[in-house]
Formats: sequence, structure tokens, C-alpha cells
Amino acid sequence: MPSSTPPRWQRLKTNITLAAALAAATPLAALDLVGKYQAEPHLSPLPRTDAERERIAAVTAPATDFAAPEPFEDLPAGAATVRARTDDEAFSQHSANLSFEQEMDFKVGNGLFKKIWVFSPASTKASDGLGPLYNARSCQRCHLKDGRGHVPEQPDYRSTSMFLRVSVPGPVPPEMQEISDYIGTAPDPHYGRQLQDFSATGVAPEYRLQVAYEDILVALNGGETATLRRPSYTAASLGYGPLAEGAMLSPRVAPPMIGLGLLEAIPAADILAHADEDDADGDGISGRANLVWSREFNRIMLGRFGLKAGMPTVHEQSAGAFSGDIGISTPLFPAHAGECTVQQTACLSAPHGGGDSRETEIDQANMDLVTFYSRNLGVPARRDSGDRQVLRGKQIFYESGCASCHVPKYVTHRLADRPEQSFQLVWPYSDLLLHDMGEGLADNRPEARATGREWRTAPLWGIGLTQQVSPRAGFLHDGRARTLLEAVLWHGGEAEAAKTRVVDLAPQDRAALITFLESL
Repeated sequence: MPSSTPPRWQRLKTNITLAAALAAATPLAALDLVGKYQAEPHLSPLPRTDAERERIAAVTAPATDFAAPEPFEDLPAGAATVRARTDDEAFSQHSANLSFEQEMDFKVGNGLFKKIWVFSPASTKASDGLGPLYNARSCQRCHLKDGRGHVPEQPDYRSTSMFLRVSVPGPVPPEMQEISDYIGTAPDPHYGRQLQDFSATGVAPEYRLQVAYEDILVALNGGETATLRRPSYTAASLGYGPLAEGAMLSPRVAPPMIGLGLLEAIPAADILAHADEDDADGDGISGRANLVWSREFNRIMLGRFGLKAGMPTVHEQSAGAFSGDIGISTPLFPAHAGECTVQQTACLSAPHGGGDSRETEIDQANMDLVTFYSRNLGVPARRDSGDRQVLRGKQIFYESGCASCHVPKYVTHRLADRPEQSFQLVWPYSDLLLHDMGEGLADNRPEARATGREWRTAPLWGIGLTQQVSPRAGFLHDGRARTLLEAVLWHGGEAEAAKTRVVDLAPQDRAALITFLESL
């Protein structure tokens, strides 16, 4: 980085202020490609005043003093923050600022999230319709205790919290033609867009996941070493013939569920303020927004959810998971056979739970409850934010360049209809943008604008409690990293310089960085 250019995190205050002013003063039609898709039909935000924009710019400015915690740093979800439990229920609490009536909706949504679906026909009509092909029988089976999934274990590698996505090269859909760098893909003609390893009686499962690891020894400054696991994945025992020529596979472990409603409430303008697609400032960081088609709103929107930011809203992400993961039809994804393709005739002809009074196997009222639950899983309070080791690690986090992508804080929209997410100072530690993470983490499978080397910056809030909630949980998109240090050492591409700084740290400073991450 040229010495005359300040670090990216030092420029964010200016960028956010500029973006907010641009959004307020310029008609959408006059904005460039990035600005054109700032519209947020899933929200009804109140406009910000000039005074509010100044306050927000001040409170979200990057830290420069590491002698003490910042104001409100212990409350990563603002008023929605929940106490940090010491058991495996740490990610399963409702946002602290829900009303009594909302708590009841949350509990009903929780029941639907945990519901074990059964095959049709069944006497339990409200719960039948599973599959016929599926990865899990409930949402909770993937998002273990509302946290991360894990890599399946030998010998059979069957898993309810990890699967392979699949696609083949294809045309750009007509509705996305105006996005010049949109990458066209299509479902595999035999297997769709997701491989399912469980099935109903009489229907063959699609595959069996096989994982093999190669150990890589990494030398660290100070005489320390770390061992990384390089995975390779095989779709074995294919039930419907070979994959199509050019098929692209991508492993996915279920991510944690906390704080999703707050991420959804961050203004698009504030997210886009961090984008620098052509690296105009020369700092090596060029975050890009994923732009995706919303079934829910019939328009192009900013992608926020999923490991490559391929979904625009919590509701659409949830409905897509019901269809692909469990084989349950929803109003947004009404196919009763879920991901079954025209080649899978036994799957298509199997009984389903729709029909009569049930147009889809889960109706919109229940989908709304699941969405409400998913929006309101609380983020636990910070631990030990004033500890000297934690503060030293925070300083190293900034100085190493980690905050360039893992942007610490935002203020959410004012939302009259969602007071629990309205105008909160939140600390997700993510810019929600796409970044090239290097060949080591590449899945070589594009998704909308995301290339095969790009991933959305993962939010870090709650990451220190990951293995308390689910001891077998790993880190990164495929769970390959068993520790936070391993996850850092897999960073490449735009994060290569930051990773190298961590490798070169004195052992006590590297330990302080990990201690800081564990406090989040």
C-alpha cells in the first residue's frame, strides 16, 4: 500500500457519509450500477436526517484508541443483545427487546424450525411432505442449536449439516442481462442445484459425500507451526447417472443463525459504501456487491445471505432452504417434490403433502413465523472486552488489515414496523461483500456475480462461542478449519497480506489476536 494512502478502515467514515448523502440527494435512475440497486422493498425505512447521518458517521468510525473498549461495544446487537450463556443454548435466545406478544411468535417459530417432517401420506397432516429427496428432516438438524454445522465423520460421511451444491455453465437469465458481469449457470439436468443424500423409500438418494484431507504444515514466526487440512470432495454412489459435463461442486456447511434480522436492516447504501470493485485506492481490497434476482419482489436486489451472498432476504433464504434442504414446498418455492428433476421420475411421482386445503406443505402464515424466528435469534453479549489481552488483539486485528473486510459496526435503518431491529448500533464484523479469497479457498463455482474464488465476508459476532454451542463445528464455508487460527491461515487473495502479517506476528501477539476473536 502506498505510504500516502491511509488504510481502508480509516477511510470508512468518509465513505459512509458520502454514500448516505448520495442516496438522499440523487434519484435512483441517476446512480451507477452499484447505486441503482440500493432499493430495499423488504423494508420500510424512515429517512435519515442530516444530524442523524453525522451521528452515525461518528459512532461507526473505526477505532483508533485501543486502551479501553469503545462505547456500547459489549452490546453487539444493540438493545437486541442477549446475555452470554455458558451452555449450548447460547445462540438459541430471542432478541432481548421483543415484546411479550413477539416472544410468543418467536416460540411458535422455534417449534416450526425444530419440527421433524415426515413422509407423505401420514396421519400428522401438518408435518408431512418430507422430501422425497432431502438433506435434513428439520431446520435445526442443519443449524445445530442454531449454530454452525460440521463436517461429516467416517466411515459413511452421511451428514445433516453439510452438502454439495452443483451447477453447470448456462445462459444469463433475461432478467439479469443488464448486469454485465453476471455469470450464467444452470442446474445439473439430473441432480438440480443441490445434492441430497437422504430419500424416501423407493426413491434412490442422489449421492454419498466423501471427504479426504491432506495435511499442510505452516511455519509461523517465533518457531510455532500450524497444521491445515486441505479437503477434497467426491460425490460418490451417484443414484441417477454421472454428473453433467462441466458440473461444478461446492461444499457448504450450515452457518450460524444469530443476528440475521439486524443484517437485513443495515442500509444497502452503508454496505455499498465499502465496495471498491476496481481497487481504485490501490489497497488490494476490492469488495463487490452480489446482485441477485428476488423471487419475493420480482426485481434485482443486493444479496446479503448465504456464503456467497446469493439471497436478498431472510424470508427468501428460509424458503429456499425448505425447498432444497428438506423438500418442503412453500409459496415462494411451490414445487412439492423440492429439488427433484424431470429425470427423477420416482421422486416426482412419490406422494406429497400438498393438495386439498394445503396448497403448499408449509403455508405463508407459518413461513412468516419461521422468518420471524430466524430474524430474531439474539446475538450474545461480548465477553472480556476490557481485558488487556483482548484489547491488544483488537489493535492487531485493525493493524493487520482484518477490519478492511470484517467491518466492525453499522447503524440499522429506522423501521416503524420492526422496532426490534430499528436504529440499533450493531457490531457484525462484516462488510457483507464478496472478496477474492485466493485459490486455497476457491470452490470454482460461480453464483450470480460471485466468481469461483469469491466469498461473502462472514460475520464474526458470536464466533468465540461456536464450539461451545456445537463442539464438532468447524470454520470457513466447508468446516475445514478446526480452530480460529487455522481459519485465518486459509485466507488468501485479497486477504493474503493480512494473513502474512498474522504469520509474522510475535507468538504473544498472535495469541492476543485469537483471544480477541474468541471474545466476539
